[in-house]
Amino acid sequence: MFLSSLLVFLLCVVTASRSEVKIHEDAQKTCSVINCGLPGRDGRDGPKGEKGEPGQGLRGLQGPPGKMGPPGVMGSPGPKGIKGDPGSSSDAEAKLANLEREIRSLKSELEYTRKLQAFSLGKQSGKKFYVTNGEKMPFSKVKSVCANLQAFVATPRNAEENRAIQAVATDTAFLGITDGETEGQFMYLTGERITYSNWKKEEPNDFGSGEDCVIMHKKDGMWNDISCSSSFQVVCEFPV
Repeated sequence: MFLSSLLVFLLCVVTASRSEVKIHEDAQKTCSVINCGLPGRDGRDGPKGEKGEPGQGLRGLQGPPGKMGPPGVMGSPGPKGIKGDPGSSSDAEAKLANLEREIRSLKSELEYTRKLQAFSLGKQSGKKFYVTNGEKMPFSKVKSVCANLQAFVATPRNAEENRAIQAVATDTAFLGITDGETEGQFMYLTGERITYSNWKKEEPNDFGSGEDCVIMHKKDGMWNDISCSSSFQVVCEFPV
């Protein structure tokens, strides 16, 4: 029994060996034509095909712009324009003259305002306004100060104006009245004879033969003739 089994096993081994040899020989015959087991090299690219029809789907987003190209050649200059008419020098001169007049006017107004501000708040009587800066000086300077302000030395022509000047003055003040032209004939600085007076008792007396100007006393508003070279307070009169 054992011997029979062994014979069968050996027979199977021999048969299997012949089958493998047969398969191996067939494979060698086949691989002689085709290089079996190794991949072949890529072939060359074929010719480029024709462009196909555009797709039916949505168009994609536009790509970013390319680099800027080189600048182009500069064109030739255009034709020269026609020269305009020369400006009128007379117009420019007229404008300049007007500007200079305006500047002078503004300077004058500014100077006037500056000087007016040097005076304290005054007092009005009728159509006159009286102010003082509190300074004392000879009559010639008083006239100059008021004239620079486009005003006059305070000149009362009635009792009301006399009281207004008295209220503004803080000390004895000059009035715009003199008898410098004719002794004893007191006149306004405009050249008219006075129509109102408020002389103190026994005045005017031309004491010492040189009292050609008139002052008002702060205390009672009474007048007195005095030397024009003496110094008394400035009171100026402005028309309203």
